[in-house]
Amino acid sequence: MAPRSIATGTISFGLVSIPVRLYPASQSAATVSFNLLHAKCGSRVKQQYVCPKDGEKVEREEMVKGYEVSKDRWVTFAPEELKALDEIATQTIDIAEFVSAAEVDPLFFDGAYHLGPDRGGAKAYKLLALALERAGKAALARYAARGKQYLVMIRARGGRLVLQQLHYADELRPPEELPVDDAEVKEAEVQLALALIDQTSSEGFHPERYEDGVKKRILEAIARKVEGQQIQVAAPAEPQAQVIDLLEALKASLQAPSGGAAGRDPERQVTAHEETVEDRRRGPRPAPRPGPGADRAKAKASPRR
Repeated sequence: MAPRSIATGTISFGLVSIPVRLYPASQSAATVSFNLLHAKCGSRVKQQYVCPKDGEKVEREEMVKGYEVSKDRWVTFAPEELKALDEIATQTIDIAEFVSAAEVDPLFFDGAYHLGPDRGGAKAYKLLALALERAGKAALARYAARGKQYLVMIRARGGRLVLQQLHYADELRPPEELPVDDAEVKEAEVQLALALIDQTSSEGFHPERYEDGVKKRILEAIARKVEGQQIQVAAPAEPQAQVIDLLEALKASLQAPSGGAAGRDPERQVTAHEETVEDRRRGPRPAPRPGPGADRAKAKASPRR
């Protein structure tokens, strides 16, 4: 089924206007959500607002919007006052500048939308997508819609355009606020970490190799519940042994099959810390030799092109 557009807009590219339609890039139907029910009768409960001061139920028509300027001190706004502050929804995506897409920190990324050409805009749409791909650039633009002004980035992806909503700079917390203890890292540890990264690296990004294991378990449990089966609750996992010797943990990771956690059985992911404890118990051992089928296994595990 073809996706349905959720909005229309016009990209302003110099003196060129490109009519476009916005489509959601993600599927909300793909997520699993639960509702709150009354355990006694199974009816879905409704949300109510109650005043904490007098305990009375407050209807929506009795509510006003307010902003807390200090502790328990509010300024209130009438609906018409808030309406006057809204951005005029011109639906224009006004390009301000072009930047290298690689220089935009993913921390700024918010929601993403596909852009498709609207009636009469196919040629100009294709031109902008092709020009962005060849230049290796992305467009930063302002988008006024739903009473707000959004900072967005338009980038080309496979001959099509993607609109990436961005956070404003003051909406991000500076990483310098996070406390990080000073620690000395040895060069040998760095080299082992680099070797582990190289050993478990793939060519290209292949998200289809991963799936949401929790969602899969939930859907399977729902299916069993519908069939009237009981769900067996698994016993809590035993705490894993921890070893503070970082160098030994890196060495054990490199000796693990398929280069560590990336290729292990998801039902039994043994950490490098656990293997280090085993190694110390057994004593030193040589690195495992590749068996007769190693070449076939390596070919099978190589990334798809």
